[in-house]
Amino acid sequence: MMKILVIDDEPVVLESCKKILSSEGFEVVLVPTVDDALALLEHERFSLLLIDIKMPKRDGLYLMDVLRRQGEQAPIVVMSGYQTDEAVEEATRKGAAFFLPKPFTPDELLSAVRNVIKNNKQGLEE
Repeated sequence: MMKILVIDDEPVVLESCKKILSSEGFEVVLVPTVDDALALLEHERFSLLLIDIKMPKRDGLYLMDVLRRQGEQAPIVVMSGYQTDEAVEEATRKGAAFFLPKPFTPDELLSAVRNVIKNNKQGLEE
């Protein structure tokens, strides 16, 4: 079963991601902060990370920096309500496989997750 970690400071986003992704058979783990995500990733592996960029204290870009330094291989989908060219560019440079603007529909979320997983599998097989 594919395991997805969702990191977002908004409870409504966490719950909607869980509802949408669980209904499609994904195992979904939710955390509200970057620090919680880092603690969890020390001893758990995930198939995909869904990371919000704008969060209090430490943001998603900081988390992506740390994960890449640690050699994290899971593909990353970045979510943000602030879709500027700079934000998309920076997230992509830091390793995001997809940028998902907020608010998003269930279909947009599922499409992003499926595409990233499919593209990542192809990359592993090459």
